[in-house]
Amino acid sequence: MSTVVTAAHLAKRFRDVTALDDIGFALEQDKIHGLLGRNGAGKTTLMQIMTGQLLPSSGELTVFGRPPYENETVMSRVCFIKESQTYPQYFKVRHALTSARLLFPGWDEDFARTLLADFRLPLNRHVRKLSRGMHSMLGIIIGLASRAPLTLFDEPYLGLDAVARHLFYDHLLTDYAEHPRTIVLSTHLIDEVGELLENVLLLDQGRMLLDTTAEALRGQVVTVAGPADPVGEFAAGTEELHRETLGRYTRVTLRGTFGPADHARAKTLGLDLEPVSLQEIVVRLTTAGQRSGDAPSASRKETPR
Repeated sequence: MSTVVTAAHLAKRFRDVTALDDIGFALEQDKIHGLLGRNGAGKTTLMQIMTGQLLPSSGELTVFGRPPYENETVMSRVCFIKESQTYPQYFKVRHALTSARLLFPGWDEDFARTLLADFRLPLNRHVRKLSRGMHSMLGIIIGLASRAPLTLFDEPYLGLDAVARHLFYDHLLTDYAEHPRTIVLSTHLIDEVGELLENVLLLDQGRMLLDTTAEALRGQVVTVAGPADPVGEFAAGTEELHRETLGRYTRVTLRGTFGPADHARAKTLGLDLEPVSLQEIVVRLTTAGQRSGDAPSASRKETPR
């Protein structure tokens, strides 16, 4: 399958702050990718480079085979919906949608009107008077109706209640199935979107920890629980991400390769072997260094998102 975005040895520095540090990855075409990580991991900086808003300090990133910066041909195929999206003061919702219709060649007006009705967004209200949730709805409508071959959502759900968020997920999945394109979701609500994601990019302090399929990642991390000695025997030779002990009972999150034989062995040892949610995997992987006493590099303080 062809790739839409590729990066090699990509770095971005802001004076003494390193936001991205020698990362490489490839986004396959027509997949939903999750761009995950803690605040300050470098996610927004990476998306700004992908959408031509920033130049890398070193390395290379291409979108549809070309550098995106000041490249009109590339950017006509890209839609970036960010949490802090701004519009001219006089804009009403209808003005924002008219601009999007002119900007994106694949714009679907009927779909936009369906989304307007479902989200109950008033067409003639000034954008500056929208609530935070309504502002997010406007971005979601533009992102989905744009049908851009590469669509990026940076925390698209801010201010939305649970019903509106799930309405977004339902529309995203349904329309993606009918009109495949490459979608990047950057979000902290990992458990809510976990079933949507086909590939996971995990950033931590500007470094790429993971670039793998969501299915493969779930198979690499398990939690084993039971008496301390059998748990220690089972865990030998694997990477320990987290440990909890209460008396003689121990619960350990492990990373490795676990097949049917491992599940049978756990049962023989009297242990419970459980899958780990995608959100917990991200938490464990991005806090493992802190637990082991690793301190962040001095150059990493106040890292931009």
